[in-house]
Amino acid sequence: MATLRERVQNELTDAMRARDETRKSTLRMLTAAVKNAEIEARKPLDDDGVIAVIQKQVKQRRESMVEFEKGGRQDLVAKEAAELAVLEAYLPEQASREEIEAAARKVIEETGASTQRDLGKVMPVLTKQFAGRADGRAINEVVRAVLGV
Repeated sequence: MATLRERVQNELTDAMRARDETRKSTLRMLTAAVKNAEIEARKPLDDDGVIAVIQKQVKQRRESMVEFEKGGRQDLVAKEAAELAVLEAYLPEQASREEIEAAARKVIEETGASTQRDLGKVMPVLTKQFAGRADGRAINEVVRAVLGV
């Protein structure tokens, strides 16, 4: 089975053949980001490392979309949304809010967390459990809602 990095590289080649500019440019940016992360880590990334890079790219696109929306630049919002759709195809299926909430309740019960100060006990466990399947911000929102803070 091909690694995620090989899959991205193969699909980049396919996008070049199909002359799909959005897909091609997005996958090129992703490939460059993965290479930069490998240089920084001084070793090749495994699939989990590549997923972390993709998540970072997805987060950047979402933040850019919010800023472009504020600036009234719908053309750039559309461009970022198209890139976001390409990137999200490489992430594992995202966890539902209900799934995160059930896990949060279980961890809160296990750790005895009850206040906002106890977030530090709960967040690392859930972040590790949902690595690649949920955004840290989404996890944080659910935990705060369950704790009632």
